[in-house]
Amino acid sequence: MVTLTLEGIAKTFPNGTIALAGVDLTLAPGKVHGLLGANGAGKSTLIKILSGALSPSAGTIRRGGETLRFSGPRGAKKAGVATIYQHVPLVPTLSAFENIVLDEGGWLRGGDRPRIAALAESLGNPFALDDLVADLPIGARQMVAIAQALATGAEVVVMDEPTASLAGHERVRVYETIRQLADEGKAVLFVSHFIDEIVALTDEVTVLRDGRAVLHAPTAELDAHRIAAAIAGRAVTALARSPEPRALGAPVLEVRDLASPGKLAPTSFTLRAGEILGVSGVLGSGRSELLHAIFGADPDASGEVMLDGKPVGRWPDEAVAAGIALVPEDRAKQGYVPGLTLAENIALPRAPGLLLDGERDRVDADAAIARLAIKAPGADALPTELSGGNAQKVVIAKWLVPGTRVLLLDEPTAGIDIGARTDILRLVRESADAGLPVILVSSEFEELLAVCDRILVLRDGRVVGEADPAVSDEADLILMAGGGKASMGAQA
Repeated sequence: MVTLTLEGIAKTFPNGTIALAGVDLTLAPGKVHGLLGANGAGKSTLIKILSGALSPSAGTIRRGGETLRFSGPRGAKKAGVATIYQHVPLVPTLSAFENIVLDEGGWLRGGDRPRIAALAESLGNPFALDDLVADLPIGARQMVAIAQALATGAEVVVMDEPTASLAGHERVRVYETIRQLADEGKAVLFVSHFIDEIVALTDEVTVLRDGRAVLHAPTAELDAHRIAAAIAGRAVTALARSPEPRALGAPVLEVRDLASPGKLAPTSFTLRAGEILGVSGVLGSGRSELLHAIFGADPDASGEVMLDGKPVGRWPDEAVAAGIALVPEDRAKQGYVPGLTLAENIALPRAPGLLLDGERDRVDADAAIARLAIKAPGADALPTELSGGNAQKVVIAKWLVPGTRVLLLDEPTAGIDIGARTDILRLVRESADAGLPVILVSSEFEELLAVCDRILVLRDGRVVGEADPAVSDEADLILMAGGGKASMGAQA
C-alpha cells in the first residue's frame, strides 16, 4: 500500500476558466483526508481528475515513485483509484450483485459470488446480493456503490458527498464503513459540505477556494471556526448592505407546519410586506423543497400556506391565482418557453391558455426590457438567443406584475456573470422596497447577507437556525449549515 500524491494539479478549460491553479494533495494509506470548499472552489474538478474523467492541464499524480496518467475512468480504476458519487450511478433494474460486477463497458464480469458475498459481509450486509437496486433505500444503494468500488481492488477511495442524501441512521453506516476502510489500510478522500462530519471522521483537512488549497492541516489542529473561515475567505458582495434596518409592513404570507415526507420537516414562519427572507443551506438541505411546497408543486406536502389570512390551495395554478410566483432554479427547462418570444414569455402569467394580446404584450415587454436592462435585440427575440443572465431577467420579469403578492426565487443568480448578478440582486431589493415580500434561496452566502432581512438555515430538510445578517458573516452561515454551530436565533 502506497501513498497517492498530487503535485501542482491545474485545470484550465477551453473557455479560459481556471478551475484549479496548482493544488497539492497527499492521500496516505490508513488515513481519511477531508476536502471542503464552497461551490465553485474546484472540488468537483479535482474529483474528476482523480477519477480519470478529466485530464489535468498541468501537474503530476504519483503513486509511490510511479507517475500515473489515467486514460479515462477505466485507467483510474486499474491504478487502484475508485470514486463513489453522491448521486449513485447504479442500474436500478439489476440486482446489487449484478451492479457490483458490472464493468465500464456495460458487461457483467464473471463475478466471484463468494468473494462479493464476503465483501458485503465485511460491510455489515447492508443489502442482499439478489436485491433489486430499484427496491433498495438510498442508503443501501450507497453501500452497493461502495462495494462496487472495493470489488475492483481499490486502494484509494474517493467519496464525493456520500452522505448528502442520506438519513441519520444511513449516515452512521457510511461513517462506520469509512473508518473500517481506513483501518484496512485504504486511503480515503472524503468530500463533504458538513464541517461536523469532517471534524469527526478525518485525519487531515484540505480546503479549496478559487481553485487553490488555502488550508491544509491535521484535523486535530483545527476547529470548525477555522475551517469555516478558510472556506469563506473574504466576502465579495455584489451590493453593499444598508447600515439601517429596513422598515417592514404587515404580515402577508404565513406558513404553518409545512412538511413533506423525506424532504421537509414541519416548518413555520411569517413573511411581512417588503421583507426579503433568505434560505440558506448546502445542496440537498431542503431549500428548493421548501419553495416547491409553498408553491403547491409538491403533492406530498402537508400543512398550511396562508396569504393575507386566507388559505392557498395546494396546487401551482391555485398558488399563481392567489399571487404566489416561483422563479425556478432551472430556467432553461422550467423558467421560460424556448419557442416563444420575450414578449410572449413575459405575458404568460396573465395569458391563460396562451390567449396572447400582441400589442399589449409588446408594450409590457418593452417596459420590462428597459426596467431590467435586458440586453436583447427586441421583444420579438427568443430567450434562447440571450445570455444566461438576460434570460434569467426575462423569467423574473414575467412575475413582476401587480398581481404578484409573494415572489419565490430559487437560485436566481446561479451561472450568470457578475453584472447580471448585481442587476438581479438590486432588482430584488427594489421590489422589496416597493412592498413585495421575497423568499430568496441562494448557495452564495454573501448574496444573502447583502440583501436579506433575515436568513433561515436548513439542514436535512429542517430549519436549524435563523441568522440576522446585520450581525452575521459568511463563516457563521457555513458553520450553521455544516453543523458546526448552534442556532443563532429562534425560528419565526
